[in-house]
Parts: sequence; C-alpha cells; structure tokens
Amino acid sequence: MKFCLDATLIKPEKGVEVSNAIVLFHGYGGDGKDISILSLNWKRFLPNTVFICPNGHEPCSINPSGYQWFDLSQNNPKYILEQSLKAEKKINQFLDEIKKEYKLKNNRICLLGFSQGCMMSINVGLTSIESYNCIIGFSGKIIDKDNLKNRKKNSSDILLIHGDQDDIVSSTHLLEAKDFFIRNNVNIETHIIKNSGHNIPIEASSIALNYILKKI
Repeated sequence: MKFCLDATLIKPEKGVEVSNAIVLFHGYGGDGKDISILSLNWKRFLPNTVFICPNGHEPCSINPSGYQWFDLSQNNPKYILEQSLKAEKKINQFLDEIKKEYKLKNNRICLLGFSQGCMMSINVGLTSIESYNCIIGFSGKIIDKDNLKNRKKNSSDILLIHGDQDDIVSSTHLLEAKDFFIRNNVNIETHIIKNSGHNIPIEASSIALNYILKKI
C-alpha cells in the first residue's frame, strides 16, 4: 500500500506477524531516516512491531533537503497553530492508512516524536476519539494549551523527556506540559536528562524503550 506520506519502514523479520506499530515523527528540518535510527536499538526487543517514520508533508523552509510539519519562518502563534492543524489532517490520514494496512487499532499504536514531531504527536494523539497505546515526546512542548484543552478527546498515557541544556526548546516547556496534563487528567511521566541539549541521548532512548515495553 502507498501511504499519503513518504516513510521509512522497519518491518519485523519475514514471517513474523505485526501486532504493534510505533510511528516516529522527526523534528524540524529532519526526515524519517533521521529518527528511524531509534529502531536499530529497539527492534530486537519489539519483534512484532513495525516502525514507521514518515517525512513531513512539506519541505523545510530553511533546509530544503529536510521536511517540516509546520512552518516556523513566522514567529506568530496563530499562524503556527493554523499550520499545525493542517499537518494534523495529513497525519490523521496517514495513521488511518497504517491502521488499515496492518489491521491495528489505536491501542496497538504508539506515537513518538522529537521536537516539532513531539508537538504533533501530542496534538494528534490527544484529539483522537480513541486513545493511543501511548505518546512519547522528546524535546518538545504543547503548541497551544487552550486549543488542545478545547479539542482533547482522550487521555492517552504520555512520557516526556527533555535535556536540561536544551537551547532550542527550553526544558521549562516540559514542566508546563506536565502541569497541563495533570490538570486535564492525563497520566504523565517526565524525565529531565542532565547535561543534554536538543537531541535524543542514549539515556533518553533507554527510558523510552522501557516505557514502551511496559505499555506493549
């Protein structure tokens, strides 16, 4: 099946049935191949899982060789929200295609994202009618709390991880998101990684894998 977004797929070994999917959303200017690196260390622990890493639906405005989920050339919260809502529609179409292709329901799918991909995972995950297995976010934030609160339809469990030295997306956004989720009855687990910037260090990858293994 051809999906509406180009994607890097890491499938189980031949003959192994797919019973779970982890959809990994890259950050601003990245692509699916970038974030698919996480699957190299994870796949042996998750033999029945397909890892699906889509490219953003738009070329990145500052890095044409990469992709974006929404444009950041304008520092305007209203514009950013509008652009992210357009991305949500495309991502939801993509997720519907995945569910059809692999005959999976939301409770067998984990949404995971880095930076801008984290922001999209949160919005897409919590505005779905049915809960996802879990949502995992690295180095991200909530795009617009009021908008998300008004549109929230489920309480999928969430894990957020952030580096304390992140100079791109401040780790204070993790604390703000944690407060938001607690107030809105979402089970939230958070980890601050010491001496880490805007990336996914080995410690963060291990924490995320252990969280997934508990959920799946």
